[in-house]
Amino acid sequence: MIIVLHVTIALAGIAFTTVTFFIPSVAKLRIASGLLVATLASGTYLTWSSHSRLLEACMMGLLYTAGVSYGIYAAQRKLTAVSVREK
Repeated sequence: MIIVLHVTIALAGIAFTTVTFFIPSVAKLRIASGLLVATLASGTYLTWSSHSRLLEACMMGLLYTAGVSYGIYAAQRKLTAVSVREK
């Protein structure tokens, strides 16, 4: 059951980060960050509880974390640029 929740949170994180990149806001950045943290937490739990291969799990987790983190970073930069232009 936890694996379904983990995959759902991860896919929601990717989708929401994509939306946040195109239409950034502070609230969306917080939600995207929360989904990233929830995915990492559930992935850590799955890895420890199932005694799975750590290398494979960590490689996929690192790729996911890098991709979503870059999306959040880029959205934050876009939001900052828009707010500077409005002043």
